[in-house]
Amino acid sequence: MNIIVPMAGRGSRLRPHTLTLPKPLVPVGGKPIVHRLVEDIAAVCADKIDEIAFVIGDFGDKVEKELLQVAEKLNAKGSIYYQKEPLGTAHAVLCAAEKLVGPVVVAFADTLFRTDFKISPSDEGILWVKQIEDPSSFGVVKLNAAGEIVDFIEKPQKFISDLAMIGIYYFKDGARLRKELDYLIDNKVIKNGEYQLPDALRRMTSSGCVLKPGEVTEWLDCGNKEVTVHTNKRVLDFDFEKNIPLVHASSKITNSQIIPPCFIGENACIENSIIGPHVSVGANSKINSSILKNSNIQENTSITNAVIFNSMIGSHVSYNGKVNDLSLGDFSIVNE
Repeated sequence: MNIIVPMAGRGSRLRPHTLTLPKPLVPVGGKPIVHRLVEDIAAVCADKIDEIAFVIGDFGDKVEKELLQVAEKLNAKGSIYYQKEPLGTAHAVLCAAEKLVGPVVVAFADTLFRTDFKISPSDEGILWVKQIEDPSSFGVVKLNAAGEIVDFIEKPQKFISDLAMIGIYYFKDGARLRKELDYLIDNKVIKNGEYQLPDALRRMTSSGCVLKPGEVTEWLDCGNKEVTVHTNKRVLDFDFEKNIPLVHASSKITNSQIIPPCFIGENACIENSIIGPHVSVGANSKINSSILKNSNIQENTSITNAVIFNSMIGSHVSYNGKVNDLSLGDFSIVNE
């Protein structure tokens, strides 16, 4: 099975954290978002993951190398494709057209999920969905009496369905999806200047392909600072429940209290501080004489004399401060 991960956008809503790093590589709970995403997909698929194709913009060699390492850690081949123009979701998937063969999962890399369902070999296609209270701001699916998807509606102004698409799709026959994506491009089926994936899905269902909803129990967004901090909290809860080690053996913790769940990265140094609950501290970061709660701190960052909560702080930051709810990007220096 192949996984195609379109991720060419820079994630403007998560700035300043995405000024130096694509959003899918921002760590939550000590691990990049995209790494957790493909792990979650693997957990619901019976097939082995053969290749992960990342569709990116001009992110540079360092980012490409890190993405290939994400695939390698899952014992899969990694490959890089480019979307040079923002021409929509259908166009993004088609940038990796040669990987649309056999079973394929398409996963847009700005969301994580939890679910109890498993993909069956008999399933032609599954769309991950979440039941929500207000569907007017989302794309939703419409079902028939048999529970099969028959239509896709973007931001409905009157109630049609409360099952929102979260941006993850399984297709038993990737070539069939490619055929419909090619149709959109060849016939210039464009909305608001973009080729949209739901238009290809609608053609698939109208020609007899059975697509079913796969309902997730939890949908975790990483679109802005507030929701990313919440996602960091939830993935720490999940890892803690699974007894996954969260405190690296090389970290140095002196005269400090760690209130779980917390992630403490490689060679991190914690002194005279109270950390947690729900704090991630990246590799080589130093926390001294501070209190941190419900926050995500990246690598090589120094925090001193601070009380920090509900915060997201990038890499190579130096913060000597007071009580704050922060969102600091990489290489910031703050003395208060």
